[in-house]
Amino acid sequence: MVLLHVLFEHAAGYALFAVREVEEISLLLPQVEESILTIGKFHNVVKLVAFTPFKSAQSALENINAVSEGILHEDLRLLLETSMPAKKKKALLGVADAKIGAAILEELGYQCQTGGVVAEILRGIRLHFHALVKGLTAQSASKAQLGLGHSYSRAKVKFNVNRVDNMIIQSISLLDQLDKDINTFSMRVREWYGYHFPELIKIVSENYTYCRLAKFIGNRKELSEESLEGLEEIVMDSAKAQTILEASRSSMGMDISPLDLINIESFSSRVISLSEYRKGLQEYLRSKMSQVAPSLSALIGEVVGARLISHAGSLTNLAKYPASTVQILGAEKALFRALKTRGNTPKYGLIFHSTFIGRAAAKNKGRISRYLANKCTIASRIDCFSEVPTSVFGDKLREQVEERLAFYETGEPPRKNLEVMKEAVVEANEVVAEVKRKQEKREKKKKKREKEKKREQQRLEALAAAAEENSVLETENNIEPMKKKKKKKQRQEVEAESEQEVEAASEPEENGLEEEPLPKKKRKLMVEAEEEEEEKKKKKKKKKEKARDSEED
Repeated sequence: MVLLHVLFEHAAGYALFAVREVEEISLLLPQVEESILTIGKFHNVVKLVAFTPFKSAQSALENINAVSEGILHEDLRLLLETSMPAKKKKALLGVADAKIGAAILEELGYQCQTGGVVAEILRGIRLHFHALVKGLTAQSASKAQLGLGHSYSRAKVKFNVNRVDNMIIQSISLLDQLDKDINTFSMRVREWYGYHFPELIKIVSENYTYCRLAKFIGNRKELSEESLEGLEEIVMDSAKAQTILEASRSSMGMDISPLDLINIESFSSRVISLSEYRKGLQEYLRSKMSQVAPSLSALIGEVVGARLISHAGSLTNLAKYPASTVQILGAEKALFRALKTRGNTPKYGLIFHSTFIGRAAAKNKGRISRYLANKCTIASRIDCFSEVPTSVFGDKLREQVEERLAFYETGEPPRKNLEVMKEAVVEANEVVAEVKRKQEKREKKKKKREKEKKREQQRLEALAAAAEENSVLETENNIEPMKKKKKKKQRQEVEAESEQEVEAASEPEENGLEEEPLPKKKRKLMVEAEEEEEEKKKKKKKKKEKARDSEED
C-alpha cells in the first residue's frame, strides 16, 4: 500500500503531514470537502509527522525563493531525508507546485503528486495550520506570513538602477504631454501677439521661433535696422529677418499697451522655457534608451521604441509579445472595430511612426510592417535578456530592414538571416569583451583609490597621534620648571623664617619660656637647602681647580 505524505510550505517553516487511509474518490465528494472546514473532522484525515521552523527571516526568504524557482533547498532536503519513509517506492509525496515536485523526484527519488486530492488536503492544512502545529498561534502565523510576504515582494522588485524601464515610460508620457501643452500655448501666443503683429504668423511657422521673436520684438514700432542682427540670430536666415523688418514697418496690426506687452513677453518666456525643457527631456530619454534598450532604439529610434515599451507596460512584457501583437500595438480600437464589423484589420500600430513604413510603397506597407514587427520583437528580447546590452544587433537588424525595402523596390535579394546574425554575434562578443575590460579597469582604479584613501587616513592618524605625544611632552616640560620654582620659593621662605627664629633665639626671652622645636617639614627643607648650597660650593671649587690646571698647562 502506498502511503501519501503532503508537504506544506508556511512562512514559519516546512511541515510534513501523513494522510490516513482515505480513498481519493471520497475526498473529492462535496460532503468530505465540507468536513475539511471543521478541525475535528480534519484531524481524522491528516497527522503531523514533522515540522522544521525557519531559523531567521533571511533563512525563510531564501527557502521561499528556492521553492518558487523550483530548487530543492538544504533545509527541505534534510526534512524529507529524515522524515519520509525509507522505502521510496511505497512513498508518495503531495506538493503544491509541480516544479518543486520535479526537483524532489530528480534529487531524492520520491514520487510527487499535485492537484486532485492533494489540493483539497492542502486547502484544509492552510486553513487549520496554526491548530495542527503545537505552540503556533493564529496571530504569530499571520505575523510570519506578513513579514515574509513583504520581504519576498521587496526581493522580487529589486532591479538594476541603470536598466529601469519605468523611467522611460514616465519620460515618454511626459514628452507627449509637453508636446500637446507647448502646441496649445504657442497657438495662444500667436493669437495674442497676432493682434499687434499679424504678418509675423505667415512669415514664421515654427512655434518655438515665433515665441522667441515675440519676446525679442515686443512693440513692432521700435524695431529698426539695429535689431537686424538679433533677428538673424533667432531665425538663422538674413532674408527672413529683412522680411520681418519690412513687415513691421507696414503692418496692419493694432497698437498695444506696455502692460499687455509685458504679459505677452512673460507668457512667451514660459513657452520658451518649456520648449527648452522638452529638448533636455528628449536627450535624457535618448540616454536612457541607449542603456535599457539599445538594440530597439537603434532599429526604430528612441521615441518609437519608448512608446512601444510604454504601451506594453515594461520591456519584459514587450519581449513576451509575439510579432503579430507588436505589429498592431497601439491600434487596438481599430482592430476590435474591424473584428466587430468584419472589415479589414489594421496593418500597423505604433510602428507606423518609424521611417521604414513611410518610405515603403502603398502596396508594400503591410509587408514591411510585418517584417519590422518581427525584427522589433527580436531586438526587444535581446535587450531584455542580455547581460551586457549593446546596439550591435539593432544596427544589423536595421540593415536587414533596409535590404528588405530595397528588395521590394528593386528586386535585389537580401542577405540570409543566419549570415547577418553570425556577424552580429562576433561583433557583439568583441564589444562585450571591451566593456568588461573597461569595467575591470574601473574596478581596479576604484580599489586603488580606496587603498590610497586608507593610507592617507592611516598617515593622518599617525600624525595626530604624534602631535598628541608632543603636546603631552611639552606640558610635562612646562610643569617641571614650575615645580622647581615652587620648591625654590618654599626654601627661600623657610630660610627667611629660620633666620628670624635664630635672631629671636639669640635675644633673651622675657617670659623665660623655651623655644618651640621646628616642625619636621621645615627642618627637612632646611637640610635640603644646606645640601644644595654645599653641592654648589663643591662645583665652584672643581671649576676653579680645572681653570688653574688649564693655566699651568
